[in-house]
Amino acid sequence: MKDVVALGELLIDFAPVSTDEAGYPTLKAQPGGAPGNFLAALQKYGCTTGLIGKVGDDTFGHLLKGTLDKIGIDTTGLIIDPAVFTTLAFVTLDATGNRSFSFARKPGADTCLRSEEVNTALLEDCKVFHFGTLSLTSEPARSATRDAVAYAKKQGKLISFDPNLRKPLWPSDEAAKEQMEWGLHQADIVKISDEEIEFLWGLSPEAGAQKLLTEYGVKLVYATLGPKGCHVANPNGSCEVPSPTGLHVIDTTGAGDIFGGSAMSQFLHLGKAPEALTVEELRTITRFACCAASLSTQTHGGITSVVPEAEVRAIL
Repeated sequence: MKDVVALGELLIDFAPVSTDEAGYPTLKAQPGGAPGNFLAALQKYGCTTGLIGKVGDDTFGHLLKGTLDKIGIDTTGLIIDPAVFTTLAFVTLDATGNRSFSFARKPGADTCLRSEEVNTALLEDCKVFHFGTLSLTSEPARSATRDAVAYAKKQGKLISFDPNLRKPLWPSDEAAKEQMEWGLHQADIVKISDEEIEFLWGLSPEAGAQKLLTEYGVKLVYATLGPKGCHVANPNGSCEVPSPTGLHVIDTTGAGDIFGGSAMSQFLHLGKAPEALTVEELRTITRFACCAASLSTQTHGGITSVVPEAEVRAIL
């Protein structure tokens, strides 16, 4: 049985490595996509994983499948479709390494996954099903995602959700909020940023976490605070864990996803229900995830920036 199966986008991130005198960047292609980054961290930290999604029958699509195969992520649920092109994301970085995105996705292969293409055998053979909002931006992937969530819930799987707001992909803020709210109502475990909590409800991270626990039925919430760390909460209590200091940040692409996958790996290793974790266990899980995510920012990319566990343990 797989530990975690995720559904969603697998894409190429083009990150700037230099800029010419006219201001045009030289870009480097990196394998990415939030579910791929999330699973890469899980796989690196001792869990078994699989991805459900779609890429194009093109050079980038085959490269992405090869990358997942190489690191051990099951790709039997990945469709290679000759009718669409692999989704591309163009990343720009500010002076502190924080990123923004532009997408070539009208449509991209990930948005074209259909319900009948979802590998339900993978949903049956896992402990946790994970998804995000990028697969909810448009049809047919939205229906495929909703059907997959319903199927996984019927099978009694834990549901993990990352709102992962990317405003350029939505026709309006209201449309984004509607789909984010739907996802949050499905989830047992949520990784959400302070910016996403502010966007949805205008609340502090602490208040947003409590809202998810008491009003949405979520059992475990990681409210990430960017470079400051994370506020984590479940019905037994909450705590705030700082990120390590003194690291030189180059690129934050995928750091939130790697946090989520790292936290999930440590949660699964404990073998407990999310609502049964003690506050000290919450702290231990989150410290590991903060360190793993922070170390990933010292190089470019998402999937390829997950560091070995020994490096995380060395700074805990």
